Amino acid sequence: MKEFINDFINYLSVERGLANNTLLAYRRDLEGYAQHLKKSGIGSANQITHKDITAYMFHQKQKGLSTTSICRCLAALRMFHRFLVRERLAKDDPTNLVETPKLWKRVPDVLTASEIESMIKASQGSRWQEIRDNAILELFYASGMRVSELVDLKVDNVNFDIGFVRCIGKGRKERIIPIGRRAKSALKKYCDSTRGKLVKSNFTPNLFVSRLGKRVSRQSIWKIIKQYARKANINKTIKPHTLRHTFATHLLERGADLRSVQEMLGHSDISTTQIYTHVNRERLRSIHKQFHPRS
Repeated sequence: MKEFINDFINYLSVERGLANNTLLAYRRDLEGYAQHLKKSGIGSANQITHKDITAYMFHQKQKGLSTTSICRCLAALRMFHRFLVRERLAKDDPTNLVETPKLWKRVPDVLTASEIESMIKASQGSRWQEIRDNAILELFYASGMRVSELVDLKVDNVNFDIGFVRCIGKGRKERIIPIGRRAKSALKKYCDSTRGKLVKSNFTPNLFVSRLGKRVSRQSIWKIIKQYARKANINKTIKPHTLRHTFATHLLERGADLRSVQEMLGHSDISTTQIYTHVNRERLRSIHKQFHPRS
């Protein structure tokens, strides 16, 4: 089974162009699946039935995995078994008889306009960290990029003349995202006054770099966001994806059409973008409850 998993991961990397983080998640899910099958005495792909997969899903639930994680794991198994059938490594796809658990789409947490403004304002200053961090927050909110896209962004991906960034998203798909005047100004200040001093003699194509002149990590971005949320006295659980949610929600609140927001977020399916319409409805319900005399 291990050899089949390696072949499948290689296929996802070469043929599908999936990101490294996605490949690692698939490998982790499939290796756990293979271990479970081994403990159950199953050594061949042709021995696997839909009951084995259902049993594994139940095992994952008992371990405390969320419905979202179980659905992701099942999606990995479906792709894997389809790959085995297509490559004639197995006769049948047992996942065809397995139902996907019902997934309740949780409305994502978002910041208000005043909260994001306070957070960005808290990052303003003259130290190199503040200049860089301010540029990161401004770009995050202006573009709605994923954290993985932001840390991989290259200097050459930013066009200061007309104000857009060229982003490489999931599946190596490219998209062009316009950025506003404030984000462009913060980025220009960072590039002109700070980035060169950090990079020094090291050749680093990435836009955002650490004190050592190397690409800033996802973990560092997480810390930066938590740091300025705390400074701005925001008592919400904030993650890098919160700024992406906030970007999309604020656009829709101000009348942007769903298709345009989908394109800027890089969603392949508009149903993924539609979650943000629920955010608007929740906000309207909250306002009605707070201010209507008969609510």
